Amino acid sequence: MSVNRIDLLNHTFSRSFRGYDPEEVDSFLHDAADAIARLSDDRVRLQNQITRLEERLAEYSERETALRETLIATQRVTEDLKTAAQREAQAILETAQIRAESLTNQGNLRLARVLDEIADARKLKAQFEFKVRSVIESHLRLLELSQSEDARMETAMAVLGRRSLGGDVPDE
Repeated sequence: MSVNRIDLLNHTFSRSFRGYDPEEVDSFLHDAADAIARLSDDRVRLQNQITRLEERLAEYSERETALRETLIATQRVTEDLKTAAQREAQAILETAQIRAESLTNQGNLRLARVLDEIADARKLKAQFEFKVRSVIESHLRLLELSQSEDARMETAMAVLGRRSLGGDVPDE
């Protein structure tokens, strides 16, 4: 039999000679006591279950808090890593740009030196060509002088050869 508060309040006992029927009252009280015992046991069991669930809820809340804190810390670390990586990348780029400018400047200086060396070599070539031309022209003049000297000598020898042969040779 299931007893609730309304049943207990509304239950009427039949009248007997000496009042209520003792067996009926005892039976009802046993049923009520059993129901109250079951309810009390259920209450204790439910109270224990509530306690366990509250403990689990508290544990899950702690885990959630720990996870949120971990997530926030991870986000901060990630942002810090990104910032550090960006700074490092910027530093690497700046170093590379400086190195590139340095190499470009070195290349330009080397090019200027090579161009100066080429200009000096051209000047030397021109001077050498001028000297060779001068020497060749000097030798040509000497050859021309030598040829004209040879021709005069031939003429003089021819004149002398005729005079020695006794002929009259007009003076030149």
